[in-house]
Amino acid sequence: MDWIDFDRWPECRNLERPGIVFEVENADGQSLLTPCATPLELPFDWTSTPIRFRPVDEPKPRHSAPLPPPAS
Repeated sequence: MDWIDFDRWPECRNLERPGIVFEVENADGQSLLTPCATPLELPFDWTSTPIRFRPVDEPKPRHSAPLPPPAS
């Protein structure tokens, strides 16, 4: 799907669907995946504001590797 100007972020409610999250990108090229939340809580390390967003398929869950056995 095409990018949408972040000024229209409140409209994300109309785009919500099961299995869909939103990719938000800032002016520095950083991006994050998030559900529709107003206001959007930005990561602490973002130094520029979001400029655009788009709905994307939610990533499939991954299993992590098993924990190593305790050291003796």
